[in-house]
Amino acid sequence: MSASPSSAPDPAEAPRRFEDALARLETIVRQLEREELSLEETLRLFREGMELYRYCNRSLEEARQTVDGLLAGEGEPRPWSPPESE
Repeated sequence: MSASPSSAPDPAEAPRRFEDALARLETIVRQLEREELSLEETLRLFREGMELYRYCNRSLEEARQTVDGLLAGEGEPRPWSPPESE
């Protein structure tokens, strides 16, 4: 039994928020754990999951750098913005 590809958001559409990306990544993990997907659907979800993982990782790294800078007293805090999609 395979899931409908149209039920998932377009992976080319970049997430607008870290929380949205993380929620989608969690959904993908649950789908992959079901083991009811075709090979093609599994690979598609895996690719999308890796893109989301990279986005989340970059977001967390940038947030960590901002916090480190604030703790070190490096000037005024700057507003955080999501990383650019590759």
